[in-house]
Amino acid sequence: MKTIQNTIDVIAQQGILPLYFATSETVSIDVLRSLYKAGIRAVEYTNRGAEAIANFKKMVAVRNTEMPEMLLGIGTIKNIEQAQDFYAAEADFFISPGFVPEAAEFLKSKNVLYAPGCMTPTEIIAAENTGIKFVKLFPGNILGPDFLSSIKDIFPSLVFMTTGGVETTHASIQSWFTAGASAVGLGSKLISKKRMDEQDYEVIEHETKKMLEIIKTIRK
Repeated sequence: MKTIQNTIDVIAQQGILPLYFATSETVSIDVLRSLYKAGIRAVEYTNRGAEAIANFKKMVAVRNTEMPEMLLGIGTIKNIEQAQDFYAAEADFFISPGFVPEAAEFLKSKNVLYAPGCMTPTEIIAAENTGIKFVKLFPGNILGPDFLSSIKDIFPSLVFMTTGGVETTHASIQSWFTAGASAVGLGSKLISKKRMDEQDYEVIEHETKKMLEIIKTIRK
């Protein structure tokens, strides 16, 4: 049974959330396989193209057959219709670049994790007041770790992940964990367009393993 808390636990334990989109169904599936082989158990596929819904349905089918313990979430959800479409497509969790109250209410009623993107204390309070437990600080490169360390004490019951501008280095990831993040979202710095275009899945797998090792080192 996948619950909101269970999903938060998987993402937080993993410490990183890989996120990507590819127009190609094959590439989308092959990247998913390489992340799984690296040890990833939660992935955000981003809703950034007309192909996203069809690709996602195929990814779910492959996941169900080959990697049943993988949580497959959808990102860049901006309205209730997208939330409903991807809920029907069996997304395990939902992430937005901003806070969409209608999506939050719909997904809460289904006991599915919804993580809104927030940039201000006002947005975080609005999200918390609707029952949100997991907040994406976005864009991280604008906010910076100091922002999180400044507000963390005001929101003791929230779990924070930062996305945007996180570098694939020990120093960058550690700065966010020190500030109070439970996870960091890693997109183009990890799964770059170049790596996908060149179908360099071994590099994606290798780099992802490195990120997981960094998380282990930071937490020791």
